[in-house]
Amino acid sequence: MMRQKQGEEAIVSNMSEVENEEQNNDQQENQSMFSVKSFLWHGGSVWDAWFSCASNQVAQVLLTLPYSFSQLGMVSGIVLQVFYGIMGSWTAYLISVLYVEYRSRKEKENVNFKNHVIQWFEVLDGLLGKYWKALGLAFNCTFLLFGSVIQLIACASNIYYINDKLDKRTWTYIFGACCATTVFIPSFHNYRIWSFLGLGMTTYTAWYLAIAALVHGQVENVTHSGPTKLVLYFTGATNILYTFGGHAVTVEIMHAMWKPQKFKYIYLLATLYVFTLTIPSAAAVYWAFGDELLNHSNAFSLLPKNAFRDSAVILMLIHQFITFGFACTPLYFVWEKVIGMHHTKSICMRALARLPVVIPIWFLAIIFPFFGPINSAVGALLVSFTVYIIPSLAHMLTYRKSSARQNAAEKPPFFMPSWTAMYVINAFVVVWVLVVGFGFGGWASMTNFIKQIDTFGLFAKCYQCKPPVVAAAPPPHSHPPSLHH
Repeated sequence: MMRQKQGEEAIVSNMSEVENEEQNNDQQENQSMFSVKSFLWHGGSVWDAWFSCASNQVAQVLLTLPYSFSQLGMVSGIVLQVFYGIMGSWTAYLISVLYVEYRSRKEKENVNFKNHVIQWFEVLDGLLGKYWKALGLAFNCTFLLFGSVIQLIACASNIYYINDKLDKRTWTYIFGACCATTVFIPSFHNYRIWSFLGLGMTTYTAWYLAIAALVHGQVENVTHSGPTKLVLYFTGATNILYTFGGHAVTVEIMHAMWKPQKFKYIYLLATLYVFTLTIPSAAAVYWAFGDELLNHSNAFSLLPKNAFRDSAVILMLIHQFITFGFACTPLYFVWEKVIGMHHTKSICMRALARLPVVIPIWFLAIIFPFFGPINSAVGALLVSFTVYIIPSLAHMLTYRKSSARQNAAEKPPFFMPSWTAMYVINAFVVVWVLVVGFGFGGWASMTNFIKQIDTFGLFAKCYQCKPPVVAAAPPPHSHPPSLHH
């Protein structure tokens, strides 16, 4: 208990020094400007962290969950959401514990983190060594890279339902340029207003999907045959694994907090709110359209075009821009550290240095525009390790010795009877995700992904688009009489 108290005091003390220095600098500015800037720009409270977690967790995947329900069936869809939501909250808690442990050790060595953002691979390096650092860096960066790719694909997929005069690939070019402007946002400390707005946007979209589906009613001869094939079942399951595995940026969000030791249960509280968005919307859309969703991975494609749908599309576009920034910012930090620009104070210089990160994301979004199937593939091959297996193993290894457990900065939570119980839960998470998520999920999602490539090809110009009206055969009377003989 004493060790935990000292660790927390060290972190709070260091953060207080940084805050005081920032306040002294900011006092030189106009007082009214300072107030506005603080309200919109400088976010480090518990509420800021909650908004960041909730907003980041339920982005474009909200639109693919009805598609997953058509693969899983209603019961499995709801049960797996609750199951993976709780599991994701548990591993997010483990990451927060390891962050506090790492930082408290470094604070005692008088390491100053001013102008340096701690990242997950650095936590692994400090606690377990360079091999774990390499493992964490490889999986985390690859996941965040494809997470950013998915946001670009989602932007193009959504805007197409408002304006189909341009194909989805062209829209990807346009939104790639728009999303590149996130290079100007310094850190998660500056996402206060964006996180708040982002969660409001997804809340509107989720309830629009639920209400619109109920108002629309069930389509004629609707069928709910799922699950029918193992490939589809495990593809849908890994999409839900991906849904509640959005905590690859947990460490960066914690580091942006004034008191990061208060993060412990924030992700769980964010997940509970997210349940109120994902379960009603996915269930309602699946109830209304049933098996039609198997060929429509974006829920917007089946709902009637009106002002409410267009508003939801626009709000999701803005939110996907925000989520692109969430996914890309840790990549920006890594790149800055590689080229020695991380401590540069000039926002413009850092923005210029970050631009090369956006180019491969842009390119990959054009190569693999498979909205829906790519979520499952990323979930099985990357999320399974990044946010489930690696944190669980890292926690087990960090506290494998009795001395480490005795001097731990964070003791087991109040609802956990002992360290043994924590080990049992961690071992269960590792085995389950390795077998079901990575094993079966990897097989199913890659089978489905390859099928999309075979069907639509790489660089698909307009994935799952309706054929243009002009391609239809003209009526017989428009032809010369000679053509009918």
